[in-house]
Amino acid sequence: MADDRGPNDGGVESGPAADSERDRWRATTRAKAISRSPERQDRFLTTSGVEIRDLYVPADLAGLDEDRDLGRPGEYPYTRGVQPTMYRGRLWTMRQYAGFSTAEDTNRRFRYLLEQGQTGLSVAFDLPTQMGYDSDAPQAEGEVGRVGVPISSLADMEVLLAGLPLGTVSTSMTINASAAVLLALYVAVAEKQGVARSQVSGTTQNDILKEYIARGTYIFPPRPSMRLVTDVFEFCSKELPRWNTISISGYHMREAGATAAQELAFTLADGIAYVEAALSRGLDIDAFADRLSFFFAAWSELFEEVAKFRAARRMWARIIKDRFGATNVRSMACRFHVQTAGSSLTAQSIDNNVVRTTVQALAAVLGGAQSLHTNSRDEALALPTAEAARLALRTQQILAYESGVTETPDPLAGSYYVESLTNGLEAAANDYLKEIEALGGTLAAIEAGYQQRQIQESAYQVQRAVENGTKVVVGVNRFRDENTSTPSLQKIDPEGERRQCERVERVRTDRDATAWVAAMDRLEECARGEENLLPPMVEAVKAYATVGEVCDRLRSVWGEHRELITV
Repeated sequence: MADDRGPNDGGVESGPAADSERDRWRATTRAKAISRSPERQDRFLTTSGVEIRDLYVPADLAGLDEDRDLGRPGEYPYTRGVQPTMYRGRLWTMRQYAGFSTAEDTNRRFRYLLEQGQTGLSVAFDLPTQMGYDSDAPQAEGEVGRVGVPISSLADMEVLLAGLPLGTVSTSMTINASAAVLLALYVAVAEKQGVARSQVSGTTQNDILKEYIARGTYIFPPRPSMRLVTDVFEFCSKELPRWNTISISGYHMREAGATAAQELAFTLADGIAYVEAALSRGLDIDAFADRLSFFFAAWSELFEEVAKFRAARRMWARIIKDRFGATNVRSMACRFHVQTAGSSLTAQSIDNNVVRTTVQALAAVLGGAQSLHTNSRDEALALPTAEAARLALRTQQILAYESGVTETPDPLAGSYYVESLTNGLEAAANDYLKEIEALGGTLAAIEAGYQQRQIQESAYQVQRAVENGTKVVVGVNRFRDENTSTPSLQKIDPEGERRQCERVERVRTDRDATAWVAAMDRLEECARGEENLLPPMVEAVKAYATVGEVCDRLRSVWGEHRELITV
């Protein structure tokens, strides 16, 4: 359903299928209405450039094959959902992303949110932890605990997870370059709590490719980084059967300015690259594919977002079955977490953010998300307060228990508009995938800067539209509030960094030096060879090796990635 202009034009749909009654309506009823009151603009487009027609009718779905393209909930191609009963049986996991100041402060926030009805944990790590530095490293000064929780050793992770039921609650960890180390720490804490590895459940984001595309928190060059990703796949397939080994993330690309079609295409392209890397390791597709998960953004254009989620499921099912030959139907199911759009939040009139987040969360639910984080109204100003996080959680709970949208799977299925949008987004995303394949695949496209350029151009166009007023942002470029007030904001304890650095120093002083040396030497030996790094990594963190020490040892073997700057 895409025209011949290609992915740079957003995969705009061709004209509508012929329908005599629509033609009659346009020539009579609609024409009279327009003569009295012209439409607001000449063309109506989604954020991905898919043209929105004046009327959708059955003819628009003339090529839709219900069995081939929709199926039933819980059945291939999963367009209508990955579970047969969807939310009639079990609601999505409600996660509120949290992490700040110290492990003690974050643990208190986790306990608070669980008391308020949150059903899963979601950990935000501070920038030094994401970049593989300890809290007392010179590079970490001033950043400890600012945008997440600092975790430098097993001692920190024990405090973070103290009193939390790791055998029954799932934990999502937003960590990428150092994901393997943080997973090793989580496994070590679970074992200390007496939780069997077979019972540990959660997700490591572990998506390094999007760091090179849109986010920048990488450590190692791409190829050893991909080795770490596949080491996690292999280790978890044998040791942690309930752990989602990766959350292939379009969210950060969307936050950087990608359209819905770009987010869909570039995320699935990364997924293809991860599957190819695992297969080249010798893993069987059905041994690991059912633990792959995805992470998408939800924006305010409700129907396009719902269509995006539905298209993602259908496209991924076909990719895994047709391209990679999976036979286990669970391998083909695209399960995903959704976060509402952080970059859509405004510092002006922050109460408006509650409305934005509600619409975005509704899109995630109507689109069939497996878990959801709703941003807090004050996040354009600071990390959320407990009260703001509670309100964001209540937004999910009202959708779950009061709105009625959970009562049947895929309630928008069969809508002429939504099904047409789903087809249009799939066509636009496939155009991008063809471009990536022509460039030699995902890694080659990243090295050529293809995805980065596409996202930058989309972001530029949106910013121009905001500045010239063609894109309305309520409270910013139209409908400004004259009198607004700033609420109390979350403040980071200035003494937290000092206490955190002291704990790191105590760990180094108190640990068994002999065990530490042996574990680190074994880790380096494996890094220089081809063995899976997770077993020696688990032993290293049990010997109280720090995150920075583990990453430094790997840096000494693999080096660091430096972005190529072109002029």
